[in-house]
Amino acid sequence: MNLIMLGPPGAGKGTQCERLVESFGLIQLSTGDMLRAETSSGSELGQTVKKIMDAGNLVPDEVIISMISGQIDQHNEAQGVILDGFPRTTAQAEALDVMLSEKDLAMDFVIQLEVDEDAIVERISGRFSCAKCCAGYHDTFSNTAVEGICDKCGSTEFIRRTDDNPETVRSRLAAYREQTAPILPYYRDKGVLQSVDGMKGMEEVFDQIKEIIEGG
Repeated sequence: MNLIMLGPPGAGKGTQCERLVESFGLIQLSTGDMLRAETSSGSELGQTVKKIMDAGNLVPDEVIISMISGQIDQHNEAQGVILDGFPRTTAQAEALDVMLSEKDLAMDFVIQLEVDEDAIVERISGRFSCAKCCAGYHDTFSNTAVEGICDKCGSTEFIRRTDDNPETVRSRLAAYREQTAPILPYYRDKGVLQSVDGMKGMEEVFDQIKEIIEGG
């Protein structure tokens, strides 16, 4: 079983991918992680990728496809893969299908986590953490018991990620829409695109995904 997980920042995509890995024996392939691992390995492909990235250029589709193919071969004991961050264009999706078909495989499911963008902005921009023990909090959903004091270590110093402000979050959401828009019709036409209500609780979202997979 092979699937693609689509979801904007803050939709809980990472959590759901972890659950799927645990429950179905899949491996998660993130293009970013693969590129970093390949360049660190010092392999011939890694050296090629490093030169491309150091020059500020995009890594060609065929290189990404080759890396994904290699990971599938390397983890042939797994029950399938979850792709995160790829494909982002119709050409990439088509090339991915060709590679999978050469291995007698196919993309079985494309799961799209649908969310309310205003709620996502609130969810992300309200996050902060203790500067000392890194305990996580939220302005609205899980603030400190005593204002300005960490529940766990008593510190009074807190930090927020600079890119968690509302303007940046909305920009990231817009970028996600632009990146995923081209491939949605492709997978919809192939009958593998499934939408899930990503605003429900973590367990409910997972139950929706599990029902789709087990029903397929």
